Amino acid sequence: MTEPLFLLDPDHDDVPVNSDEIHAGWTLTLPPHIRRHAVQAMRLKAGDALTLSDGKGLRLRATMVDPERGTAEVVEFGREPQPVVRLNLIQALAKNGHDEQAIDMATQIGVDTVIPWQADRSIAKWKAGRTDRKWRQVLEAATEQSRRCWTPELGDCVSSKGIVAICRRACVHGELVIVLHQDATRSWHDIEESIAALSDRCLNDGRTRAITVVVGPEGGISEAEVDAFVGAGAECCVLGTNILRASAAGPVALALLSRAVGRYA
Repeated sequence: MTEPLFLLDPDHDDVPVNSDEIHAGWTLTLPPHIRRHAVQAMRLKAGDALTLSDGKGLRLRATMVDPERGTAEVVEFGREPQPVVRLNLIQALAKNGHDEQAIDMATQIGVDTVIPWQADRSIAKWKAGRTDRKWRQVLEAATEQSRRCWTPELGDCVSSKGIVAICRRACVHGELVIVLHQDATRSWHDIEESIAALSDRCLNDGRTRAITVVVGPEGGISEAEVDAFVGAGAECCVLGTNILRASAAGPVALALLSRAVGRYA
């Protein structure tokens, strides 16, 4: 079984992982919240392997030395670069936790940035300081569960006008925005050529570009919103004949994108 991964916060946890002190054989004391999770919940014992990450590329593999004291010995460490083709999800707020389910699964799949969207038909409302805290907790928990060393960035909640601005910026930078809409006339197959072309450009020049998927709420994206997004340069398509929930559409599209850009080789 893959060793468990625990996220730490170098700004608050007393673990100098960003200093020159870190090296193989270095003994560190786990922060209290990680020690409790590792020892009490995960039942790690002396000799068990674990991984620590700052959520910003660090992957520090260690071996538990003393569970009682919460000490572990560093085995190896390194930093993983972010992918050249970034995958973003603009997820409309949805009721009954469907939006949180979507970003949980998207994180496990490999999304790089999550942007909450207060859509015209969103019943749920964004509450600054509360909803963003819940979403961040979901992203961090899914990061640990999937053993990722990059936690997805959580953007500010945007309106439909904000998405229009995102579409326009994407066009300027040669990026791609894909709007999933059940009444679209184009299929996913129809936009695969655009996806492949963007991926090839990134491989050729090494420049980072993003593919952004836009998913509406339970009631779907309004025609006015679709027209505005397409008018600003977005591609609009339907995933298939089955109509997916707000919690499933984004993860399915991200899985297809991951395969297309070579993450699922």
